[in-house]
Amino acid sequence: MWAGAERRHSSVGAAQLALSPAPQDLDPAWSPGEDLQRDDIAMTSEPIRDPVRDDLLTPQNSAFVIIDYQPVQVNSIASMDRQLLVNNIVGAAKAAVAYGLPIVHSTVNVKTGLNKPPIPQLRKVLGEFPTYDRTTINSWEDVEFREAVEKTGRKKLIMTALWTEACLTFPALDALAAGYEVYVVADAVGGTSLAAHDAALRRIEQAGGKMISVPQLFCELQRDWARSATVPAFMNLFIETGGTAGIQFSSDRTDG
Repeated sequence: MWAGAERRHSSVGAAQLALSPAPQDLDPAWSPGEDLQRDDIAMTSEPIRDPVRDDLLTPQNSAFVIIDYQPVQVNSIASMDRQLLVNNIVGAAKAAVAYGLPIVHSTVNVKTGLNKPPIPQLRKVLGEFPTYDRTTINSWEDVEFREAVEKTGRKKLIMTALWTEACLTFPALDALAAGYEVYVVADAVGGTSLAAHDAALRRIEQAGGKMISVPQLFCELQRDWARSATVPAFMNLFIETGGTAGIQFSSDRTDG
């Protein structure tokens, strides 16, 4: 955007620029930055849309599904940096808690002794929520898991799982076939290779699933800075998850 603006300005002759009156010549009371700071310009948000029927994700129409973020699965991810993956899934889970979404948390093979509980970073966030352990690779084929999803009463499922190519793809496809809307947090899931991860996401998209990101999830649930009750949590999500926005919000808070 800025590069285009610079090219357009460079094509304007010096004579034309000289003929343009300066703002202070038109209004002696003008001061630099006034156009950005005028108090007489209204800032009116529309009334909040029906949060249950809203096409976008809201705390009232969506549920958060998180599957198999256990040590073996996390350590086998090769499609993205593992620490970034952990940061992102923890941030997504914190958002679900902060905005009061129903949460369905599933693990595989903990009770059989073949696998370990979820990573401690997630247990710290989701410790108060039940965990549905199972033996099925496809969690949708586990009776208790599917019943937990159904009991949320939500048709928009924000889905996260490891691995993308198996424990995310299979329940996502089944949920779509069952009439749910599936929103995959693409930067909080991972596969055993980049090719496996990408192919799985394409398959979900081809079936009607939608890709979102962690920052998009934060912003879609918040939607308006005027919803002040959740603004502190909204900013904390960025700060605690990291990334460029988190760095800026942290700096702003420190400076303030």
